Parts: sequence; structure tokens; C-alpha cells
Amino acid sequence: MSLNTTEQWKQEKHPLDVVEDLREYAEEELGFEEIEERAGGGEWERLKWAGTYTQKQDGYFMMRTKVPGGHLTPEQAEVIGEVAEEYAVQPEEEYEEVNDEFWGDAYLDITTRQDIQMHWIRVEDVTEIWDKYDEVGLTTIQGCGDSARNVLGCPAAGLDDHECFDAQPVIDAVSDYFTGNREFGNLPRKFKMTITGCKHDCAQSQINDVGLVPAKKELDGEGAGYTYGFHLRVGGGLSDGPRMASNLDVFVRPEDAVELCRSIAQTFKELGDRHNRGVCRMRYLVQQMGPENFEQAVRDRCDVELPESGVDLTEGYVGDHVGVHDQKQDGLKYVGFNVISGRVGGDEFVQAAQAAKKYGTEESTVRLATDQNFLITHVPEENVEDLVNEEFATDYQPDPGPFSRGAVACTGTEYCKYAIIETKARTKQWARQLDEQIDTPDDLDAVRMHMSGCSASCAQPQIADVGFRGETVKVETADNSDDDIVEGMDFGLGGSLGGDNAFLDWVETAVPAGAVTGALEELFAAYTEERTEGERFYEWTRRVDNDRLRSVMQQADAPVSQGVAHGD
Repeated sequence: MSLNTTEQWKQEKHPLDVVEDLREYAEEELGFEEIEERAGGGEWERLKWAGTYTQKQDGYFMMRTKVPGGHLTPEQAEVIGEVAEEYAVQPEEEYEEVNDEFWGDAYLDITTRQDIQMHWIRVEDVTEIWDKYDEVGLTTIQGCGDSARNVLGCPAAGLDDHECFDAQPVIDAVSDYFTGNREFGNLPRKFKMTITGCKHDCAQSQINDVGLVPAKKELDGEGAGYTYGFHLRVGGGLSDGPRMASNLDVFVRPEDAVELCRSIAQTFKELGDRHNRGVCRMRYLVQQMGPENFEQAVRDRCDVELPESGVDLTEGYVGDHVGVHDQKQDGLKYVGFNVISGRVGGDEFVQAAQAAKKYGTEESTVRLATDQNFLITHVPEENVEDLVNEEFATDYQPDPGPFSRGAVACTGTEYCKYAIIETKARTKQWARQLDEQIDTPDDLDAVRMHMSGCSASCAQPQIADVGFRGETVKVETADNSDDDIVEGMDFGLGGSLGGDNAFLDWVETAVPAGAVTGALEELFAAYTEERTEGERFYEWTRRVDNDRLRSVMQQADAPVSQGVAHGD
């Protein structure tokens, strides 16, 4: 069986070699046509290893900055904001093509992997950005591509008293090991890891290729006392063929975590599919081999002892750090700011970094969360009010309505070649509209509403209370004379992570975008009337059958069920 095209490109040149090539392209100020003429069409794939991804507007990159565990010093955050202000600048001729109603120009996006993404990056600016990053210890290397991506962690690591131990040093060690490592720079597909010592699993171990979650075990005999470490989950993921991770019978000490992750990557490298690009992710390998056989393959390749599992310490899933929270350090707070759909002005991010230095202690940090929000930490209690009244915080207050609090969106058609619908502005507009129009129960802090512009699941719709997946929808016009093609989406309900984890059901398909908010109003009216005490929205949607949910949606004064996917 022949290698797929991407694998052939990677065989022609090791993808990490593109980092130095990109420096040359930048110094020579080559255009995209000149780059392709010199290096061939496969160069666009290899350039992902430099953290650069061609956006749909010709001649510009999206650039992704890795932030292990989401942890930034104020100095790092300030440089990121300054880079966005100087280099992520939208050309005047593109103003009419890109929706900038909410954010203006020169902004950055916080992603669901605790990365930073910027757009409108020119080839000739890349080395200047890298030089600025080098001064503060930031990198874009392997922000994309078939290698170890940004390592996730709890954004409140070291702060909350419900964590078993601070896993950030382990995150840093694993990230350092894989970044720039040629031995593991060419895997069958992207390789996603998450590591946490937090009981609430906000780092989403259930949907990652590798998840290390807190555990304890008596290693030296009964009565000798517990050693804290990790249990191992493998083979989780979303997109097409979503799968919850499998628990393996493994306990690993923190000091052995790098070697464990190396052995898993080695297993994936040797046994993963390099032929069919559609089934190259590690979750397919785990499913094909079975968790027990995969575990044995990892043990065979691991150079440290891996005892059997001990006592699991995970107590569920939270994943939300919006608001003002106590730190375990006396007198200190951390503040989670709500960023609807993850987009922040570069100038605002600079201001946030400066506010962290102004109002926080010397240990203050800016941290990125998997729900596209950010935190400022180590703030003395008496400084919190002044912090949240800073100019940058005007649009990101830590006490949002439930729809704003839970809103997540991918890049969408603004920049992504694969997206079918616009997502960022729509999500922000809908979240605010729904907060104004829907009276939710007082104990419902957040409605996790996730919108992906296509089926790739970058916004993680399958684990949301309400998930959307972009479609082009054909509907009848008012006079029934012609069909109209509009943006629309598949409409899913009932996803969650944690002890009752499940992917949502796609309850209705090909819903015209204009019908969605009306359908949600009807659903939440029924939920509020019918819910049992303390019942979450996703729990109610699972209890009620899909036919009933569809009938509730169809009560809206909008054509909820009158579209079909264009091309069907």
C-alpha cells in the first residue's frame, strides 16, 4: 500500500527542516509563488511545523504560538499583544471581505488548545516575530503539523486547593522534550497530550490522544504512604469518528512522565497508519489494537517501571475558570475574564499583561484556558476591583451571562479554507442576544454553546450542551419558486465530559442560521418548565427523546426543519 501524499512530502524533506527554510524565505522576501517554485507544493504542508498555516487569503499566514499549559508571564503576554498590533494587520483592500465589526484590526485568537493564533502574517515578518519571541522564551515551532502539539494543562495549576499537585513542571518538561525533537517530528498525524494534577480534569483528558490525570498509589508496601502521580488515558478525540479516551492500567510517577509520553509517541510512530490520511489519528490505532494490546505495546517501549494503576483522584469535569476565585495562597485571587469566541485585540492583550504587573504580585501570570478565556493570577484581594475596571476588561467582564460564558467558536470562513460558515462574529452576536432574551434558571452558570465552521471539530461541538457544525443549506423561498442557498448548521444537543461523559446527538441537520436562536428560545423555555431540581441543560436533553426535542424546536417562528444540506 502506498504512502498518502502528505507522507510522501514528509519523506522528501524532514518537516522540521522547513524552519531554516522559512528564515531564508523571509530574508529574501519571497512571495508564495516563489516559495512553491523553489520547494514544490508539499512545502505548504511542511510549513505547518514552523507554526505557519496558509490562510485562505493568498499571500498570508495564520501563525500559531504554543503556550504549554496556557501559562504566560506578563512579559510574554505583552510581547504577544505587541506582535499582534504590529504584524497581524489586515490590509486595507481586505476590509470588505473580512468581518471586523466586533474587533477592528490587529487581534489574536485564544484557541481550545491554549494556543495563540494570529492572522495576516507576511513571510518577510516571520523572523522578526521569532526574534521577539526568542527574547521571552516563546515559540511557534510545531504549533501545527504531524507532531506533538501544545501540551494542555489546568490554567489554574498551582492556585486551586482542589488540585492534588501542580503538574505545570511536568507539562513544561514534556513540551521541551518534543519541541524541535527530530526523532518525533514526523508522526502519522498530530499528537495531542494533556497533563493535569487537578481533580476537575479541565484539561480534557477524555478527548486527547494522551491524558495524564492525578492519582495516588502505595508503591513501597501497605502502610508506607501514598505516592502522587498520574493515571493514563489514551485514544480520545473528536472530528469524524469521535472517541472517548480509554483508561489504561498504568500509574506513572511525575519524574517518569516524559519517558511514558515518549514511549506512547514511539508506539504511534511505529504502528500508526501512514496510508489512509482519514484514519491516521492515534484513536484509530487504539481502537484497532484494543486498549490492552496498546498498553502492552507502550510497556514494551518504555524504559521506566510502570506499576498498575492506583487510586484515581479525578472527580469530574469543570473546564471553566471565569469569575473571581480564591487562590490557596492567603489573600490572593485569580480573575477569569470572559472572551466570547476567544478573540482579543492586540492592544487589549498588552493592557491585560500590564495590568497583571500593576495589580498582581511578582508571581502574577496571564493564563489561557481551553474555553478560549484568560486568567490573571496572584492578585491581592484589595486590587481586584481596580483590575476589573481597567479599560481592557470592558468587553471581557468576569460575570457574564450563561451563553456568553460558555461560547466557543473556531476560525470560520474569515480565514479558514475548510470552513463553510462564519463563526466568530455570529457566536458573539448570538451569545449576547440569547443572554438578553432567555431567562435561564439561577443555578445555570454556563451554557456551553460551541460552533465549528465545518466537521473538523476545532470548536469541540461534540462535548457541548449545544453544538453547531457548519453546513450550506438549501431552503425554499417565500413564493416557492426557487431554492435559496444560505449558511446553516447541524444542531446537536447533550454533550459533556466528566463522569457522565457523552457526545451530543445531532438532533436536527441543515438548520438555516436564521432559525437557530428562535429554536434555542423554545428549547430553553421547555427546559426551564420541565427540569427537575438541579438538572443541567444537557441532562434534560438526554432525558427527553430527540423527536420531542425536534418538535419543541419547530415551535419557533422560523424554518427550523425546512432546509436540506446543499448537494443532497
